[in-house]
Amino acid sequence: MALSEQFLEDDIHPIDIVEHIAEYHDWSFDRIADDQIAMAVEGQWRTYSITLAWSAYDETLRLVCSFEMEPPEEKIPQLHETLNAINDQCWAGAFTFWKPQQLMIYRYGLVLSGGQVASPDQIDTMIRLAVGSAERFYPAIQLVVWGDRKVEDAMQVAIAEAYGRA
Repeated sequence: MALSEQFLEDDIHPIDIVEHIAEYHDWSFDRIADDQIAMAVEGQWRTYSITLAWSAYDETLRLVCSFEMEPPEEKIPQLHETLNAINDQCWAGAFTFWKPQQLMIYRYGLVLSGGQVASPDQIDTMIRLAVGSAERFYPAIQLVVWGDRKVEDAMQVAIAEAYGRA
């Protein structure tokens, strides 16, 4: 049964849907407020912290997927160059580095103006794309920051990943 088949009402709060999705996938989560939820999603490379927040003011469901990243100070310029290359490959969402918090961030906003409602399948896809993007580009980031690889070489790993695995 699809996630969307379990919701028949039109006026379900987006964070209620996210909570149901977290339960469905057995992800640990914490309902921080009526309009915000935080959860942990296990990936191949690491566990990702995901926060979704609903803003009624601008009718946007915001997603932030984060993981810790403590690059050496001298590698920050290469990290930013890598993020530019990564963001050129991302059609939905974008990566940024929050230096004071030492966090790598993937963020995406789903605008639901005019009273539109996001489906459970749409929100589930949004979460899976965030984790998928973090998983896809994590090795490239690591190669640049810790492996002294050039951005172009490291990005080949992420691009090759898109074609599958042997």
